[in-house]
Amino acid sequence: MKRKPWILCCLALLLTLAANGLWLTVVTGWKWLPAAGAAAFLVSQVYTAYPKDLSNRMRVCLHGLVRLQSFCLALPLTLILHVVAGVLLLPKQWPAFLWSAGLAALTLTINFWNGILSVYAASVQLGIRRRFLGILCGMIPIVNLFALSRILHVVSEEIRFEAEKDRIDRERRNQRICATRYPLLLVHGVFFRDYRYVNYWGRIPAALEKNGATIFYGNHQSAASVADSARELTERIKKIVEETGCEKVNIIAHSKGGLDCRYALSFCGAAPYVASLTTINSPHQGCGFADYLLTAIPEKAQQKIERTYNAAMRRLGDPSPDFMAAVRDLTAARCAQRCRELEEHPHTEGILCQSVGSCLRRGGDGRFPLNLTYRLVKFFDGENDGLVSRDSFPFGERFTYLQSGGYRGISHGDVVDLNRENLPDFDVREFYVTLVSQLKDRGL
Repeated sequence: MKRKPWILCCLALLLTLAANGLWLTVVTGWKWLPAAGAAAFLVSQVYTAYPKDLSNRMRVCLHGLVRLQSFCLALPLTLILHVVAGVLLLPKQWPAFLWSAGLAALTLTINFWNGILSVYAASVQLGIRRRFLGILCGMIPIVNLFALSRILHVVSEEIRFEAEKDRIDRERRNQRICATRYPLLLVHGVFFRDYRYVNYWGRIPAALEKNGATIFYGNHQSAASVADSARELTERIKKIVEETGCEKVNIIAHSKGGLDCRYALSFCGAAPYVASLTTINSPHQGCGFADYLLTAIPEKAQQKIERTYNAAMRRLGDPSPDFMAAVRDLTAARCAQRCRELEEHPHTEGILCQSVGSCLRRGGDGRFPLNLTYRLVKFFDGENDGLVSRDSFPFGERFTYLQSGGYRGISHGDVVDLNRENLPDFDVREFYVTLVSQLKDRGL
């Protein structure tokens, strides 16, 4: 950003101070100054010339950040100036002083609520928890100042991070580093669907498209057996190839989607239409947590969960969801049996096959429900991402194990940007841009 946020903050502070006190008239003798300051202040609450290289969402975030920063600076200065004005300058002008104090309170209130509503509406990184804590702590003196300082820090870092990403994407736009020979097919995991407005893959597709990628989605059911999902995906692949003439697709599949795609290659005739398969945190050797659920939860409870889930997903568009078939196909025993079958019918000659996995460091720091399942999976399977163990990830000629992400690591959901969260030391969008650019470099 060419124009630094602190410059904008200083301008907003000056406008706030100019608008919030009749004491300026007494000090300067310029009766027009408070009115002019108030007018400029009100205009600044609606519009400020922010950098054009920011997205609309980031402009709203920056607008809110500047308002809140100027509020934090104006509040103590306003108090000091009014104390001085009340003691020294206005001993005989109490009505004017009271009007000044009232106007000061009004301008500070407008500044604060304009800022807080802007960042609450536009920030992604604040999340639900920080928003809730901000509201709760806002009612507690002193504590609310610490909560506000945390909000300012998070939003400031978000603006800096997103501005830098936009700069990088603009500089390499013409290179189209993700414009692969064959389009991408993104395949979701179990218990999710490809919705139009709530993307399973978070901000990843937009980042890939900015760099030249062409993207399609699996559009298969949220829960079904591996074989049924594989047949659905095969038909989807054939349809894409037929409608676009692209010949093949590069598949990136998350979680159970990786198992579905492997089955599609070996048993459903999808292999001739696939150039590469990259599995992301897929439980190729099974998930011990799935075995635990099937043994720990009574059969009647399982049936009730199954009926409830299937009924709900039918209303959301799945023609024939099968909750228990999906869960059973994730068990270690079933995955071991399927691996033997796939080894007998590989059908992956000429197809680049690779895999990615990640791990959490501390389960309590992950997002719900992975912060709860992490410890159970660790008990049964050891190091894991909240659902799948490290030993279950590897597949294909290359395996990439992601262990960064700051103090908490990278969870099963983080690796597909499910929570839209910027993690320390791991830029999930850039990871996929690099992954896809490598496919392009290999002529795929």
